[in-house]
Amino acid sequence: MKIALIQQKFHSNKEQTIKKTCEFIEEASKQGAELICLGELHQSEYFCQSENVDFFDYANDYEKDVKFWANIARKNQIVLITSLFEKRSAGLYHNTAVVFEKDGSIAGKYRKMHIPDDPCFYEKFYFTPGDLGFEPINTSLGKLGVLICWDQWYPEAARIMALKGAEILIYPTAIGWFDKDKDEEKQRQLNAWLGVQKGHAIANGLYVVAINRVGFEKDVSGVEEGIRFWGNSFVFGPQGEELCLLDSQNECVKIIEIDKKRSENVRRWWPFLRDRRIEYFADLTKRFID
Repeated sequence: MKIALIQQKFHSNKEQTIKKTCEFIEEASKQGAELICLGELHQSEYFCQSENVDFFDYANDYEKDVKFWANIARKNQIVLITSLFEKRSAGLYHNTAVVFEKDGSIAGKYRKMHIPDDPCFYEKFYFTPGDLGFEPINTSLGKLGVLICWDQWYPEAARIMALKGAEILIYPTAIGWFDKDKDEEKQRQLNAWLGVQKGHAIANGLYVVAINRVGFEKDVSGVEEGIRFWGNSFVFGPQGEELCLLDSQNECVKIIEIDKKRSENVRRWWPFLRDRRIEYFADLTKRFID
């Protein structure tokens, strides 16, 4: 299977950004990509740097956006993973991955389950936690375990997707540095981000894909300077092997070919799922054990 990662920056407005995304998709399709993965909230700037009710207007076009990306998937005959701002009702919004089939139909969607609330990442203000659970999405290319950004820090989410038959874990992402941080701290953060997801690949014997944005985006509230998104989109194999690691600055279309049979071979060598002591895992459902 040929997977395309589209690592992109925000281009001033939604229209210009989407135009660039479509150019990348067309390029990837011509190179034989079957599955194309976009980053988190790829249509707009990362607006969660501040709490502003006006940004809820971005979700008003959700239904229109779904139709647009359905047409793009059908036109290019690809399975397409998007990340959209979903307006479910007045005052009820989700950070939602919508997966389209090659014919433009909706294969399924996933609403982000873990919602951060940190300086410049004020997502709890905007997004209601997902209520669709951790359910792999059936497509013509296999069962895709689609999760979103902050979910990538939680091994439980990856494991449940794997236990439900996901063949690949895919994380649309928007994560970056503050320029004021020291270089050593920036490297520690990046290494932690890469490391935890490499662990998901190894522990579950699956390919793991993450698609991040690049570029500096100003905090319009003026509280902080802004976020410099660190890119480094990647594909790890089922033993944690690095199959692709993009840089931290440049937009890029990268196509990687994977063999899903390799996951089965690795799981035969390292049968972690066989040896799980599930009768002793009940405490994992507790917030803290005290």
